[in-house]
Formats: sequence, C-alpha cells, structure tokens
Amino acid sequence: MSNLLPVARAQARPRGFEQLGLAAFVLLILLACVRGALAHEFKAGDLEIGHPWSRATPPGAKVAGGYFTVTNKGSAPDRLLSISSDISDTAGVHEMGVKDGVMTMRPINGGLEIPAGGKIALKPGGFHVMFIGLKRQPKQGEKFPATLTFEKAGSVTVEFAVEGMGETEMDDHVE
Repeated sequence: MSNLLPVARAQARPRGFEQLGLAAFVLLILLACVRGALAHEFKAGDLEIGHPWSRATPPGAKVAGGYFTVTNKGSAPDRLLSISSDISDTAGVHEMGVKDGVMTMRPINGGLEIPAGGKIALKPGGFHVMFIGLKRQPKQGEKFPATLTFEKAGSVTVEFAVEGMGETEMDDHVE
C-alpha cells in the first residue's frame, strides 16, 4: 500500500495542472470577449468605423469631443459630410493644431475625405468631432448614438462609448 501512495500523488499533480491550464484558457477567452466589447465597429458601404468614443464631461460643460477611425476598403474615395446626435444642438468635424506655439481649432468645411484603400483617425490633437451645445453630460460607462453621413456610403448610426474625463488617445481603439 505504501508503494501506491507516490503513484497517487504523481497522478494528482497533472490533474491540478490541467485545471490550472483550463482556468488560464477560460481567462484568455474572457479577456478576448472584453476586448471585443470595447472595440466596437460599424459599417457603411465600403467604410468601417472603428470604436467611436468620447470623454465624460464635467457639470455645465457645453461641448464634448468625439473620436473614431474610418477605414475605406473600397476603390474610390468617400467623404464624411456631416454628423448629428441627440446629445447636442450641433456636431461637426474640427481640426486642432499648433501654430507658432499657439493651439488652434477650426471647423472643417466641405467634409473630410477618406482616401480609397486608406484610413483616417479622428483623435485628440488632430481631426475630431465637436458636439456643441450639449443637452446632457456624457457619463463614463454609457454610450450615446450619433449619425455619420458619408457622400457615397450614406448614413450610419454609431454609438460613442464614453470614457473617463482624463482619457487621452486610446491606443487600443484608435490606430
């Protein structure tokens, strides 16, 4: 009987390792699902809109920014013509830049071109959406809808995921 005890211990060890391996596998599956839930995408014709997001705003704020990527899988350029949302009175694409040490921001008139086979990123510090005249404050963890209208691909309603107030460029979301 004493000779069987070491064999029983040796057989118990691989089973524990199997359970640990199964737990690690389940954890990896859950992480992949969470990443998939965070990186939401939308399609309009040949265009893929990647992870629209915004920041939470402090009480009383009248504007909020919006960010996302647009990938054009087609052979012809398209153009983002307009944006609308129930969260604000108006919305539009703006460009932010620094000239002679002074930060500037200006609206983009005539739309924003998405080149054939190309990608544009609307992100902090560059092209971005301005939601002007907020009707309510976007709160972290919620989503709000907006409609993007493209010259060729038409209109698509997307959901902006609201991140924390201090969020900077979302490397996982905006490439």
